[in-house]
Amino acid sequence: MTALTVPPNRIAQYWALTKPRVTQLAVFCAVIGMFLSTPGLPEWQRLISATIGIWLLAGAAFAVNCLVEREIDSRMARTARRPMARGEITVPQTLVFSGVIGGLGMWVLYNFVNPLTMWLTFATFVGYAIIYTIILKPATPQNIVIGGLAGAMPPALGWAAIANDVPMQAWLLVMIIFVWTPPHFWALAMYRRDDYAKSGLPMLPITHGMKFTQFQILLYTIALVATTMLPFAVGMSGLIYLASATVLGLIFLWYAWQIYRHYTDLIARKTFAYSIVYLSLLFAALLVDHYLKF
Repeated sequence: MTALTVPPNRIAQYWALTKPRVTQLAVFCAVIGMFLSTPGLPEWQRLISATIGIWLLAGAAFAVNCLVEREIDSRMARTARRPMARGEITVPQTLVFSGVIGGLGMWVLYNFVNPLTMWLTFATFVGYAIIYTIILKPATPQNIVIGGLAGAMPPALGWAAIANDVPMQAWLLVMIIFVWTPPHFWALAMYRRDDYAKSGLPMLPITHGMKFTQFQILLYTIALVATTMLPFAVGMSGLIYLASATVLGLIFLWYAWQIYRHYTDLIARKTFAYSIVYLSLLFAALLVDHYLKF
């Protein structure tokens, strides 16, 4: 290191380990679950405590993911700048960091929310950091489908935080994210297929080809649109949500059809970007409908 070299910002490196953009979407879905779990407004102290606790445990899970996949990340252009891929943070440092923030998150949830939320969130941590990252992801091209349950859990965690229960309505929200996950990630895997080929991970476009993946994205998107109708069908939501889910779903279907019939990397990239907007707006529509239901 020369005298002119500026040391990297250690706080920024640890922050990057938590995959903040992914964490924010997960926590957003958990917060929506908190609001939907009660007819009125959730008690603000519990809401804040649950948000912090879930955020910390999610960050801990993503830090373990970065640790396990550091060599894979170093081979992919999309992830090569992550701190562990660049060797900026050591394995012991990452383990300590994940253990500290994960343990703090469990303490917050147990003491300021409820034990049910703590154990569900811990189970989600195990599901993502260990079962998905270590076992499923390198073993099968269905890793996204099978491991998607861990990533789909945030609404149930939020619901449990306020209601101390996880009823059918909460599991409907989990199901929506579960079905959303494959077309979301496979769109990314398609336009990043060269990266994934270098990584050695058995992603669907590599193992089964582009045409098969294009068809799977279309099928899962059709299933997703059908699944998003369930909250209205069971009386959980009203016309505001129904109209929003229909419009958002038709747009997603148009993207999926374009991928199936007229694939380009650009349309796959746009589909991936829209899928994030789609999920955010869909859950926002649920929240608006919850308080303005008619």
